[in-house]
Amino acid sequence: MPLAAAVSACDDFGLGFLQGQGELRWIIESEGAGTRASAEIPDTNDFILRVSNADGKVLYEGPYGESPESLLVDAGSYTVGIRSIEFTAPGFSRPLYGDEQVVVVKGGAVVTVRLNCTLQNAGVRLQVAPDFLTSYPDGVLYLKAGETRLMYSYSEKRIAYFPPGPVSLLLYNQGKDETLLSRTLDARTILTLNISAPHGGGSAMASSISVAVDTAKVWNSESYIIGGGGSSGGSSSSGGSGSGGSGGDDEIDGAYSVAQAPSHAGEDGVWVFGYIVGGDLSTAGTTVKTSKVTKATHLAIATRSTVTAKASCVAVELPKGKIRNALNLVDHPDLIGTRVYLKGSLVTSYFGTTGLKGTSEYILK
Repeated sequence: MPLAAAVSACDDFGLGFLQGQGELRWIIESEGAGTRASAEIPDTNDFILRVSNADGKVLYEGPYGESPESLLVDAGSYTVGIRSIEFTAPGFSRPLYGDEQVVVVKGGAVVTVRLNCTLQNAGVRLQVAPDFLTSYPDGVLYLKAGETRLMYSYSEKRIAYFPPGPVSLLLYNQGKDETLLSRTLDARTILTLNISAPHGGGSAMASSISVAVDTAKVWNSESYIIGGGGSSGGSSSSGGSGSGGSGGDDEIDGAYSVAQAPSHAGEDGVWVFGYIVGGDLSTAGTTVKTSKVTKATHLAIATRSTVTAKASCVAVELPKGKIRNALNLVDHPDLIGTRVYLKGSLVTSYFGTTGLKGTSEYILK
């Protein structure tokens, strides 16, 4: 994943350089890595951030949303990693998103680590046809990875997540196990298996279908017929959802982060996402006002909810009407800290920072 180093103003923590020191920053560059399954990704404020030096000493470990914007560090090598959950064993509804970067900080330099969180594990979802239930009323399906088994009930709708590697589908019936099929899953793969038994009670035969994985996140679908010895391939996708706007999944997936927004100034009709952090930018000086906001015409969004430096925010215009009525912080102070997607035109300067003018749509996450 790309790293970027650039000199920037000190943030509102008031850090100052000493000889042989540099400044280390970090941001989540793109949530979901442009996939259509972005609705699965939890609030990045709750992601676990870990910053350590070359000796393994931890400088920060805790929620991303509570981390400082930067740290003053001695010149040297540092590892910055982030993960959405602690994933230690296979389980249902346990997608693991994360990234890890190693960067060298030189004395007097400001280095920004851009973390691009992608799905690190793999998932399997079974869709069991009614004819299977008729043919194998006492049968039990298991998904197995290594020595771990997950029982998959016929009514189960959740995705089972595993570390990348071999996963097998087992049928336990009449006192014995039978391996129906095995697949080797790469990270960022979700495999849907449609299980049926139209001939009733036949013996299961191994399938020889291979699954090609060649995109950022793959939703592969196979149909397996018990006793039929074959399967057919296809693909499907899952889209995100929100409220308060009409933007389609494809549009939202192409949304710019607050960090990306400045380099796209001049573009119209684009989506930008971030966390609502405050307002009153015309009177707030170098920081945004985070409480008792008095102006309903605009607000500020940032990469995470703890940011207060105006230079690190995108100023968002709230045109009179439904957008202002729904999002202004005078009437809705509880929106501070909420993740939001906004559609409008990016401009170089609005209240002294990058701006989004003519806001026409929004989605609160």
